[in-house]
Amino acid sequence: MNGAITLAAAAACLLSAAIAPPLRRLALRWDLTDRPGGHKAHHHPTPYLGGIAIVLSTVVPTAVVLGLSDRRITVILLAATAVAALGLIDDVASLPVVTRLTVESVAAGGVVLSGVHITLTQTWVDKPITVMWIVLMTNSFNLLDNMDGALGTVGTVTAAFLGGAALVNSQQSFAVLLGALAFACLGFLAHNWPPAKIFMGDTGSLFIGFVLTCSAIVLVAGQSVVMTVAGLLLWTFVAVVDTVVVLVSRIRAGRSPLSGGTDHVSHRLRRVGLGARTVPATLGMITALPGALCLAVALSWIPPLTAAIVVGGIATILISLLQGVSVYPPAQPLENLPKITERRR
Repeated sequence: MNGAITLAAAAACLLSAAIAPPLRRLALRWDLTDRPGGHKAHHHPTPYLGGIAIVLSTVVPTAVVLGLSDRRITVILLAATAVAALGLIDDVASLPVVTRLTVESVAAGGVVLSGVHITLTQTWVDKPITVMWIVLMTNSFNLLDNMDGALGTVGTVTAAFLGGAALVNSQQSFAVLLGALAFACLGFLAHNWPPAKIFMGDTGSLFIGFVLTCSAIVLVAGQSVVMTVAGLLLWTFVAVVDTVVVLVSRIRAGRSPLSGGTDHVSHRLRRVGLGARTVPATLGMITALPGALCLAVALSWIPPLTAAIVVGGIATILISLLQGVSVYPPAQPLENLPKITERRR
């Protein structure tokens, strides 16, 4: 099986790196570009469609190596591809939030019906909780795709450590899937590293988030409550921290939690002086810490509660420190506001 993992990973990396350039040319020909402006951080029009490279480079090698031998992986890949197709449509023509959430929920429900679900209460409640968690974290990973190389790096590191844990837990099929995903992201990074030549768009970010979240659920299913909660939070550490940082800061600033903005972790790291290439590298190192702790838990080197306490403390410190980074324009003093004079009749 180790040979199969190596084969799938190598094929994914080469395929992703090879098909990204023609997808870039196609996006430019069809004018499918992400233009700067509003809450976006980039300064030049950048083509979409890079996510297609990640999807194909994950699905094809995994399907070739595993075939239909694991029903769970087959359903996860079908559902993730459907979510990626949703993202592609959203990249081309923005979709209503309700439409996105509905499709994502249906896809997550399909995965749950295949036997992949959280086991917290050991009752039917676990299934709707799983659907909500998959949808929440899929969109949280989607929001990490806000700067060149950010999500590609987080996806590479998370999938690599998650694949290692899958091997330790004798989930070889998932090790193949996660190895393919990790190296598909790595191959894509050759074109997405700052300054990015192509973006993955919602196509890639939703696919990455969906596959990683479902795979993490598989690895913690049937474990104790502490192990389950710790595993779910540790494997999605950066996405969880980013979501909490943004929600807390927007609520404190009186802004809508659902609005877009350059107030994510990556933007804050830039604000404190990190370079465009240092930011994704830093995110990768931050991602590696909980990944290594999860792997250590899987190897029974440390208890899950200890890992959860350590990472929980780190998360609390990071969230607190990042709240201190100024990302919103200062409120305009009342005396500087334009005076409104009554119009004479």
